Amino acid sequence: MSEAFMAYPEFRHPFETTQIHQEGSTTVLYQGKVITLAETGNGEGLLIHLEDLARVNGFEMKPEGACYKDLCVPNVDDLLIEQDGQQWFDLTAFADRLGQPYVVDREAGVWSFAEIPAKRENMNVDAMAPEFELIDRQGEVIRMSDLKGKKALIVTWSSW
Repeated sequence: MSEAFMAYPEFRHPFETTQIHQEGSTTVLYQGKVITLAETGNGEGLLIHLEDLARVNGFEMKPEGACYKDLCVPNVDDLLIEQDGQQWFDLTAFADRLGQPYVVDREAGVWSFAEIPAKRENMNVDAMAPEFELIDRQGEVIRMSDLKGKKALIVTWSSW
């Protein structure tokens, strides 16, 4: 006798809650990364260990402040919090200072941080599209430089 089964058993109970991380851990979502923090401090904001800062958003503590490549945020000493004999970094206060949006599901222990605006501005200095070329429907090569001085609408998509 044959037995019925589902092709995707993980979708069998879509509304059943499943554990995201180990009990007592916190998950941070940032730029497509999932970072699990084994320990966080107590409070309304997200308090993390200083060594976790680089794993979460790439910033490192230096004498001049919290730095990411050539971008430094000075005067972050007020974001260092002493709690139960340990030093914590207030990641949510840092995000507020940088204008970085975030959302939290406190019950699940998951924090999701949007892109840091200052990082985005550094990547898009002159607001110009990069040089590229493509073949149009008639088989002609069109280069971005061919459109210089003209308005162009560039539509992109991805199949993945």
